[in-house]
Amino acid sequence: MINSQNYTGRILNFLDLLKDYEVQIPIIQRDYAQGRESQKEIRHNFLNALHSCLINSDPIKLDFIYGSVIDGKFQPLDGQQRLTTLFLLHWYAIIKDCNSNNKDIRDLLTRFSYETRISSREFCKALVEESIQKIPDNQKLSEAIIDENWFYLSWVRDPTIDAMLRTIDAIHEIFFALENLYDKISSNLIEFYFVELENMGLTDDLYIKMNARGKLLTPFENFKAGFQKRIDEENWEEDLPLSECFSTKIDNDWTDFFWDHFRQEDTVDAAQTRFVSAIAMIMHSVERLNSTESRIEFLNQLQEDPSQVRPNHYSKRSFKHLTSTLNAYSEKVILTNYLSQKLPFPMWRHAPKSSILSMIVYDDNSSSTIQRDSATYTQKVLFFAESVFFKKNEHGSNDIYQDWMRVIRNIVSRADIDKDGSRPDIVRSPQSFDGVINLINELSDGCEDIYKFLSEKPTLKSQYARDQINEEIEKARLIQHDSGLKEMIFKAEDNELLRGKIDFLFHCISYDLNPENFNADLFVSIADVFNTYFDNEKDLGNDIRRALLTIEVNGEYEFYSYWWSYWHIAKSTKRRLIDRFREVEYCINHEYFREYFKKFVLGLQSQSPSQMAQSFQSPPSFPNWKLRLIKEESLLNEYNKTNHIAIAEDNSYCYILKSKRPREIEGNLKIE
Repeated sequence: MINSQNYTGRILNFLDLLKDYEVQIPIIQRDYAQGRESQKEIRHNFLNALHSCLINSDPIKLDFIYGSVIDGKFQPLDGQQRLTTLFLLHWYAIIKDCNSNNKDIRDLLTRFSYETRISSREFCKALVEESIQKIPDNQKLSEAIIDENWFYLSWVRDPTIDAMLRTIDAIHEIFFALENLYDKISSNLIEFYFVELENMGLTDDLYIKMNARGKLLTPFENFKAGFQKRIDEENWEEDLPLSECFSTKIDNDWTDFFWDHFRQEDTVDAAQTRFVSAIAMIMHSVERLNSTESRIEFLNQLQEDPSQVRPNHYSKRSFKHLTSTLNAYSEKVILTNYLSQKLPFPMWRHAPKSSILSMIVYDDNSSSTIQRDSATYTQKVLFFAESVFFKKNEHGSNDIYQDWMRVIRNIVSRADIDKDGSRPDIVRSPQSFDGVINLINELSDGCEDIYKFLSEKPTLKSQYARDQINEEIEKARLIQHDSGLKEMIFKAEDNELLRGKIDFLFHCISYDLNPENFNADLFVSIADVFNTYFDNEKDLGNDIRRALLTIEVNGEYEFYSYWWSYWHIAKSTKRRLIDRFREVEYCINHEYFREYFKKFVLGLQSQSPSQMAQSFQSPPSFPNWKLRLIKEESLLNEYNKTNHIAIAEDNSYCYILKSKRPREIEGNLKIE
């Protein structure tokens, strides 16, 4: 073992270093800066110093180059810029003076690579292995390289490659006239002090801290480099041609797709990070390899911060899903039929600004103070449903795509409404996300024709949203029985109050789940009532409140009993006369109160709410205060500001309350 107190390093030239080690510019390093346009003076000063050394045979020492040796590969902490320039100079010398097909020389230079970006690494490899046949006379050397069929045009967006091409042009300008360049450069005229940190008793902590002065890589660049390493180690692409491999596609077709459609501030790294993070979350719930507890913890982690996605979050199956999804979205047939069109039915609060994919790669989670850089759980569910369809239906028609997404919309639009009209999203936690992804994965077996699939009553293991799935099955059976019912069902589903759940309409027409007995005319009539009186918050008015007071169930005229509180000041019971639009949704899905609304809706087929109130004939025991509220329009129109009343214990009078929680009797209108 070397004594760290006595260790002073070694003196090497570039080729000596490559003979001893593979040289790998690590992920943590910044891009190659010496070739930047802004660094022209530094670049030319360095190259001119090397040129002077070679032409005058005056040896030069390039100061310390130090770093760590990991698995036989030297990763420089300091010296990246000099080593990269020496690599390019040696490549140029081979092209200028040697047979570019000399295998020994090429093999030696292939031991230098970049890990900061996959594209940088692939460029270095191709530059040596493919190279160019000769130095051109009538164009820049960089232009000749770009013209080669092995050069991917997307590489010019890689700042390291862009800088390398600029340095190559500078090398060509300065060294072209120097004879026997390769012989001179392969001598010991240009050397440096080489130091391994481990031999000095230093650690990786120092490596990281010192390197913080450089430009940090984006989360996606770090992920991409580490992911490629995992792909290689696990042999996930052993049978694929290079053109179809992740390293090629991610720096070309896929990045071009993101660049063309989802670029922000001349970068797509954040968009790609959100994409791979969403896929990782989805596939954890699809594969279900871990315990529920660990899955939930993982989903919560990536939901809060997509940049926490790591290569080890992927299995071979999820990797295949990722690549096939990227392929599906970047296909021109999908671009033509997708990015320029919106779904022709309402998505309500989940409607994307442009496309569903844009929600994943662009939109902040505006409903959260934590998840500012992450789409909502529901948006990711919609993305999974859409992406799995595109994977399975490359040339599928818009109709079957829309049918599939309509069913998914109906599932995610469900909500647990409470009597106060609160309607939180059903997919609002990692637990619900995990459940609905599992359900959609099962349903995706029939996404090519979802209504045919559902009509055959498939056996689904998932219990998530079982009531809505049962409803979707019944709608599918009706559509398969009579395709003419499809549009009327769709129209009913699109109602703002119902939002895809039309079980109450089936209840209103007393549908017995036998398609032969389905009363289509009555169904359309009931759906028209909803579209006339219950399709907007503004539809809810005092005429509807007065009409509802005329509806009887089991001898009671008390639709307002769905909400209860006690007013101690007047020793009376507080009730609500439907304060919020969503309270109607709560009532029509309540086993008891839905009967009031069934009778009300059936009556609205022939009378308006105002006509129902005017024509009402009260039974003998009907309270006078209630009859006055029905018949005297001014009572609610002029005094009802809160939609709350308080009813005396003996039912002999009520108060129209001036506020929702009045602290005194004064100011509240008493009706007897």
